Amino acid sequence: MWDEAPTRFTGGLRSVIDTIRARGMRAGLWLEPEIVGVDSPAVRRFPDEAFFTRFGERIVEAQRYHLDLRHPAVRAHLDETVDRLIQTYGVSYFKLDYNINPGVGTDIGAAGPGAGLLGHTRALRDWLADAQRRHPEVLFENCASGAMRMDHALLSIAHLQSTSDQEDFGLYAPIAAAAPASMPAEQAGNWAYPAASMTDAETAFALVGALSGRMMLSGFLPELRPTQRDLLHEAVAVHKVWRDRLSTSVPSWPLGLPGWNDDVIVLAQHPDTGETLLTVWSRGEAARVRLPGLAAEVRTVFPAGDGAWTTAIDGDDLLIDVPAGHDARVLALRTATTPDGD
Repeated sequence: MWDEAPTRFTGGLRSVIDTIRARGMRAGLWLEPEIVGVDSPAVRRFPDEAFFTRFGERIVEAQRYHLDLRHPAVRAHLDETVDRLIQTYGVSYFKLDYNINPGVGTDIGAAGPGAGLLGHTRALRDWLADAQRRHPEVLFENCASGAMRMDHALLSIAHLQSTSDQEDFGLYAPIAAAAPASMPAEQAGNWAYPAASMTDAETAFALVGALSGRMMLSGFLPELRPTQRDLLHEAVAVHKVWRDRLSTSVPSWPLGLPGWNDDVIVLAQHPDTGETLLTVWSRGEAARVRLPGLAAEVRTVFPAGDGAWTTAIDGDDLLIDVPAGHDARVLALRTATTPDGD
């Protein structure tokens, strides 16, 4: 039903959202709009034709029904819900999730389950586009179970796309590095979740991936050590500087697209500012890495402290000495310019 639970928020949900907004931030809510629990009072709102069915039976997945957005009652319910949450509480961000597997689709009102599923997904996109037309100030993220339902129909309409629910920070590197192959960098919501149990180098590793896309922070941040908090604040500051540049960037992969178990992963992003952003993750033994055609002046963007990596130029190639273990750097490369007429 998406009604406020009166015991969950001190002073009510509106007071929590007002506090967030007073600090210059957006307030968002998580919704799973296509799903309703089998015991929810909302079930009684809809006729059987409003649910995914096969062979005359409602599809049940993890004690939940799947709503069919082709049905006008479902569309009206979602419109009313989103409008109310925006107008009553001042919500300006929705994280739309999809943690269900309804199988091949629904056969109600369709030639077969696949056709029913296609009709529903088209109706979902139409609903989301209409919600954005009514509320152009609101951001809509397609979380979709950590990108498990990421397709270009939804990418073309959602403002953000969560790239993964991966909880191992070491395994997020190939996901963040490969994301620009599937979506614009400014749409790629890369998660960073530094933890107090991490070393400072691991903390930097966890934060670096978020700088190659749209930074999404999570975890128990108040528990971080002072040095970790410094890294976190530095990463957020860097993100604010680079995020606009990434919207014009063209990605490349100097070592090829990342493999799941690669020791070294490299993503280059080339904005129209004349400076390339190079993200390098190290997950193995210490090594010297050769990046063909990237000879340039190098400066460390993050972390900018005493941990600069050694670099050298060999002809047209850039050489980088990466350390052992989990560590990462974001570097800026500026190629020497040739004077006009030369």
